[in-house]
Amino acid sequence: MGFYQSPLSSFAEQLLELAIKFGAEAAEVYQSRSHSQPVFFEANRLKQIETSQAEGTVLRLWRNGCPGLSVAYGSVEPQAMVERALALSQLNPPEAIELTNSQISVYPDVGKHVPLEQLVLWGKEAIAQIRNVYPEAMCNGDWECDVETTRLINTKGLDCHYTDTTLSCYLAAEWVRGDDFLSVADGQTQRNYLKPEKVAQQIIQRLNWAQENVTPPGGRVPVLFTSKAADMLWGTVQAALNGKRILEKASPWAERMNTAVISPSLTLYQDPIQGPFSCPFDDEGTPTRQLVFIRDGILENFYCDRATGRSLGICTTGNGFRPGLSSYPTPGLFNFLIQPGKTPLKSLISQLDDGLIVDQMLGGGSSISGDFSINIDLGYRVKNGEVQGRVKDTMVAGNVYAVLKQLVGLGDDADWNGSCYTPSLIVEGLSITSKH
Repeated sequence: MGFYQSPLSSFAEQLLELAIKFGAEAAEVYQSRSHSQPVFFEANRLKQIETSQAEGTVLRLWRNGCPGLSVAYGSVEPQAMVERALALSQLNPPEAIELTNSQISVYPDVGKHVPLEQLVLWGKEAIAQIRNVYPEAMCNGDWECDVETTRLINTKGLDCHYTDTTLSCYLAAEWVRGDDFLSVADGQTQRNYLKPEKVAQQIIQRLNWAQENVTPPGGRVPVLFTSKAADMLWGTVQAALNGKRILEKASPWAERMNTAVISPSLTLYQDPIQGPFSCPFDDEGTPTRQLVFIRDGILENFYCDRATGRSLGICTTGNGFRPGLSSYPTPGLFNFLIQPGKTPLKSLISQLDDGLIVDQMLGGGSSISGDFSINIDLGYRVKNGEVQGRVKDTMVAGNVYAVLKQLVGLGDDADWNGSCYTPSLIVEGLSITSKH
C-alpha cells in the first residue's frame, strides 16, 4: 500500500518540477493515503461493515520568499495545483524557507493488518463477556483497522515515507435502571492486536462499582483520576511544553527551564518507537527522537518545529506537525508518555479514606492557565479504601499545575488514551461540589 507502488509517486515529482518551472525557488509535497475498515455494533449486534479510502496531497512552495499552499483530495491536475499555490504566495509576506536537507529514507512498515473477520470476532467476544455478567446491558461500539501511508518529498532532495497499521476499538455499555441511565465506555488503540477481554473487564468493573448511587463527598478530598480520565490533566501540560507557547510567553513555564515544575514522582517524555502512535519523522521530514520533557519533576525540554526552534535559538526537536492537511507545520506531539508508578489500581483505591474516583468527564479540559471546572460523567465515592457506589450531579474544580505538585500516588496501570500514555493517579487540592 506504499506510495512507492503508486502513481502518486510520479505526481509528487511532477508538482516539484512544475513549481520550479513556474518560478518557485523551493517546494515540498506532503502526501497521505489511508485505508480504513471499521466494523460497527449496535444494540449488541453487528450492524454494518464499511471500507473507506482517502487520499490527500499538499503542495507548499516559496516564490520570492513568500509561501503558498494548496491542497487536493484524490486526483487533480498538477498545473492547477501549482498555480493555486503561487497565487496564494502573492498574499503572504516573505519568510525564512525551512526545508529538511537531502536524504532518502524508506522506513519499515509498522503494525499488522487484521482481517474483518477478526474484528467482528473481537467485537462479539467483548459484548458477550459484558452481557454474560450484565444481560440487561445494551452495547454499542466499533472495531477498526486503519492503514496509513505518509510521504514527504522536497526540492532539496528529501524523500521519506512509511506505512503504519493501527487497530482501535471503542465499546460502550448502556444500563438503564428505571429513570437512572448509565453509560460506561472504554477502548483501545494498539498495533498488531486488540484485547477484547481487557476492554470488557474494565467496563464490567465500572458497572460493578455503579451498582448503587451514593452521596458524593464535599469540600476538598483526594481525587483518583483513572488512566482514562487523567488525560484531561496532561492536555494542559502538553500545551505548556509547546515551543510556540514558550515563544509567546503564554506558558507559565516559559522561564522555568531546569527547575521543578511538578511532583518529583513524575517523568514525562516522547518516544518515536513506542506504542501505536510511533512515528519515524515529522511533517517537515525531520527524524523524530526520544525526548524527556520533565524528569523527576524538573523541566528539561520543550518541543518545537523548525521555525519555532530557530526563533527560540534551538534546533527543531522533530515535532513539526500539520493539524490538518490545509495547515502549515506547527509544534505538535506524536505521542506523550507518563512514566508509570508501581502501585496497582486496587492499592491506590485502598489508600483513600474518603475520596472520589473520576473515570469519565463531560466537556473539555482546562486552558493553558490550568484552571478547570468539569462535570463528572462517571465517578465513584471511596470510603475506608472501598468503592461505595456511583456519584451523580457532581463537579470537580482545581488547577492542573497546582494539583500535579500535590501528587499522592501513581499507578502501574498506564494505558493509551489517544496518543497519551498515562497511568491512574491520586491528587489533592481539588474542590468537589454537587447538587446533593
